[in-house]
Amino acid sequence: MALDGRTYFMLRSIQLIYYPLLAAVGVPVNLLTIVVLSSGKCGLSKCVTRYLVSMAAADLLVVIFDLILRQIPIVYRSHFPFLYDLPLCNIHAVLLYGVTDCSVWFTVIFTFDRFVAICCQKLKTKFCTEKTAAVVLGTVSVLSCLKNTLWFFMFEGPYKLSNTPWFCFPVTGVSTSPVWAVIELLHYILNPCVPFILILLLNVLTVRHILVASRARRRLRGHSSGETPRDPEMESRRKSMILLFVISGNFIVLWVVFMLSSINRRLLYLARTSVILHPLVQELGFMLQLLSCCTNTCIYAVTQAKFREQLKNVVKHPFTVIAKFIK
Repeated sequence: MALDGRTYFMLRSIQLIYYPLLAAVGVPVNLLTIVVLSSGKCGLSKCVTRYLVSMAAADLLVVIFDLILRQIPIVYRSHFPFLYDLPLCNIHAVLLYGVTDCSVWFTVIFTFDRFVAICCQKLKTKFCTEKTAAVVLGTVSVLSCLKNTLWFFMFEGPYKLSNTPWFCFPVTGVSTSPVWAVIELLHYILNPCVPFILILLLNVLTVRHILVASRARRRLRGHSSGETPRDPEMESRRKSMILLFVISGNFIVLWVVFMLSSINRRLLYLARTSVILHPLVQELGFMLQLLSCCTNTCIYAVTQAKFREQLKNVVKHPFTVIAKFIK
């Protein structure tokens, strides 16, 4: 077997362990994150808490609809023969792509919220509120569901269980239709191309503002006191900035391979002139994209001391109750 073939076979073999393990970690990790953040004891504002809880909930749904209900049946297709006779694939596709859109755009909204909180003090009091967060999150959820109803008409009901981006059988003519090709290409542009650009742009503007404000504040405090004492305001901004950049960077790094392979595949159908990527790239894209749904808890634990403390309390609580019951 050629080197490419051996590498691809090895990656498929890794998936047999990787996907079940990721599911076993992803579900409890996201549930714990939702419980810990919902307690409101992590030192975060109600607005930020609502965004982070929504992101964790969307990630949990992606783990269920994409990882557990799509990828695992594909790599273990011999164990799921009943799916071939279950005409729900097009409905599954609508739900899967809907929650994936929510997961991505919730990250964009959170990035924009932190940009406003750090860079636009006049707009902060109006936009960075729990009520606004609820309205924006609800609007994005509804729009994501409406946008992805098109997949219901692009796919047929039976499951294909093939290791391709289309895990359902397409309706006759969809694969080669320029109209449907453009619709699918727009789907990948709206998620994740536009989110990529927005997150990068907002982060650049946020960094620029923080650097300028930090220099000005240090000069001001230095002149007024003759020294550079501890600045609680700048420390708060620094912590907020670290959380924002780690979440944004995590999204960009883990989604970039999936984005390139998905757009390349659809351009190949449209123009037949794009570079043909190896199937290995597509498989790696799926694996990294799904990993992004399980990493935010680690990010919160590393960057937020109060989150770590509350996480320990939640994990210890069942054992404490059992110990008391035994006594």
